[in-house]
Amino acid sequence: MTVHTTIDSPIGPLLLVGEKSAAPGGPTALAWLTMAGQKNAPAIGADWVHDPAAFSEITRQLDAYFAGVLTRFDIPFADSGTGSEFRQRIWDALEAVPYGTITTYGEIARRVGVSRAEVRALGAAIGANPVSIVRPCHRVIGSDGSLKGYAGGLERKRELLTLEGALQPMLG
Repeated sequence: MTVHTTIDSPIGPLLLVGEKSAAPGGPTALAWLTMAGQKNAPAIGADWVHDPAAFSEITRQLDAYFAGVLTRFDIPFADSGTGSEFRQRIWDALEAVPYGTITTYGEIARRVGVSRAEVRALGAAIGANPVSIVRPCHRVIGSDGSLKGYAGGLERKRELLTLEGALQPMLG
């Protein structure tokens, strides 16, 4: 059964969509985690059930992450139907990027053996990540050190990287 809820966070509301376990008390597998206004975010389906309790563990981990306590998520992912074998390789590489660090699109390409001709597809795969934050696509930046392409917006990418200590806070 597809379930959903919206939770508050320091970067705005987050939509959580998952597949509820058939086993009583079993974990909900996260299919989508998106931010308000995010590109390619799913629309809430008419047959989806609003069930905040189904996301209690995921919410606990996100709260700990935003509090600066949790540095690695332990959340089961549902197959959202968006992951080809190529995308899955890229997403696995994203999960290997440690908290508080950044990497480049070129480095991800090197790690997974993507040719120069496939770098555009690599960027598209990163952009198609359905579980932002918990699969840390925000940790990927341009080779020149600039923040590039983030479906949730570059300001949120900056906020997440600042939270993790990978960027210095902007003085305003």
